[in-house]
Amino acid sequence: TISGDAADAGGTPAVPVNKLNLWIAAERLPQFEAVYPLLKLQPQIKAPDSFSKQWTFEEALVELLRGRLEGLGPVTVQSLADSSGLNTNEIETGLLRLEAEGFVIRGKFSPGATETEWCARRLLARIHSYTLNRLRQEIEPVTTADFIRFLLAWQKVAPDHQMEGPESVRAIIEQLEGFEAPAASWEGELLPGRLAEYDPAWLDALCLSGELVWARLTPPAALSASSRAAAAENGVERARGAAPVRNTPIALLRRKNFALWNSVFPQPSLNELEFSTTTQAVKDYLTTRGASFFTDIVEGTKLLRAQVEESLAELVANGLVVSDSFAGLRALLTPASRKTQAAAKRKHRQPVYEMSSAGRWSILQRESDKPVPDKPKFAEQPAAETVEEIARILLKRYGVVFKRLLEREGISLPWRVLLRMYHRLEARGEIRGGRFVAGISGEQFALPEAVGMLRAIRRAGTGTMDFGFRFPGQIQEPSLTIGLPSTDAAQESLISISAADPLNLVGIITPGGRITAYTSNRILYRNGEPIAVLEAGEPRFLIELSRAMEWKAKAALMRKATPPQLRSYLRRPA
Repeated sequence: TISGDAADAGGTPAVPVNKLNLWIAAERLPQFEAVYPLLKLQPQIKAPDSFSKQWTFEEALVELLRGRLEGLGPVTVQSLADSSGLNTNEIETGLLRLEAEGFVIRGKFSPGATETEWCARRLLARIHSYTLNRLRQEIEPVTTADFIRFLLAWQKVAPDHQMEGPESVRAIIEQLEGFEAPAASWEGELLPGRLAEYDPAWLDALCLSGELVWARLTPPAALSASSRAAAAENGVERARGAAPVRNTPIALLRRKNFALWNSVFPQPSLNELEFSTTTQAVKDYLTTRGASFFTDIVEGTKLLRAQVEESLAELVANGLVVSDSFAGLRALLTPASRKTQAAAKRKHRQPVYEMSSAGRWSILQRESDKPVPDKPKFAEQPAAETVEEIARILLKRYGVVFKRLLEREGISLPWRVLLRMYHRLEARGEIRGGRFVAGISGEQFALPEAVGMLRAIRRAGTGTMDFGFRFPGQIQEPSLTIGLPSTDAAQESLISISAADPLNLVGIITPGGRITAYTSNRILYRNGEPIAVLEAGEPRFLIELSRAMEWKAKAALMRKATPPQLRSYLRRPA
């Protein structure tokens, strides 16, 4: 250790190097002499004996660069060359050796950087950690009511944000992909609630093109006693075996992602499923012959059309069979009485969805012989690619994710596995971590565009505001508004959704009990606050309302008018 005045005591002399004046520590002198053989010391000093060593140019340069990088942030090769008086080739050679050691990382770290930068690995980690902490501290959480307002706009349920046109179906499905809802709710509530003037032909076109597929991902045999209780709460059947297809949980997926979703849902053993004689015959036929039209199945099995239809319904309810078109599911949902009535009264011109319009029926390929029922799907670590894809889809669905928000998701991925992936995505700078919703415990993560929307909602309250950018998948307009009219008019802006909707978050992030996710149950939000529900056909108010507001709430809880082409299988009047 050298004490006293550095220049007078011979500790740190000023060194002119290539017309540059550098201050160096005495213990670094042997390294500088190896790199700068013509250096001149002012004053003359010598290195401490413990630091006297012969250095080669390459070794000395590496150590000098190591020392420099420990005190600098991200820096370019040219900057190091300018400050050291060395040429860029020599600097880059030394940096490559440090990179091989794992000491430095190269990339573009500074905002707006156009050239490759180099930074010590540990220093970069500290800078990144400080940055993440600062970003988290900048976040001001919103109330749960504001968060629900955000979700209503994010998922295109708010009237001002509904999408339109056939291309919009793809964007909506990409956002809701993997979410299971009762079969009748998809075209009865979820899609029409997000798409203005929804036409079922739009969904059929995507299914027939092979881009989308509908399927049950959690067969009843995979449900344990506790899982069945949760399924009952989610509005699906509560007993093992075939159940009415109307209440069967169905997901809409991009066909290319079917294997991905199949891998993260609990799987039953097909060997343990028991079917009726006719259903087994239909299953065997499809297994042997492959994808087949309804008439071919009838002829091949020698069964009655009604028997084949019932068998296909049982296989669909068990998550084993799917048709090329969504019309196949509609045909199973259409009551026999409606088919007969419509056939006898063609003057109404309401379409009748029959089995012959379903396209081909086929067995879904599953990995269901390996896992044991009720055994955790991921006893082993799932593939990182699988976890990342699911984590991204969930972020796209909600904009902000946290453990409680995902309670209605059917995936068997533990939150701790998703949490590690979200930490990784945050470290990459792709998402934000922090406290976005007040009153919610645990870690929360959000897409950058969602953070901006939440901030705008918090600042504007119930006023109308312009975000100036597009929502993911939005095709209507370049500049969007969100929020409710200010003053007293805001109190009359009501949004009603089915309890089967993924935005049924009553009792999950809001106080009170949960609302069973049946299609017929409904929830009424006012400014993001649930104020009334409809259960078993009876309205119930969650807060005290005026007599006039109660009347408006009851009216708002009623369903919207159903398009004529959907009335036959949804069992709804005109």
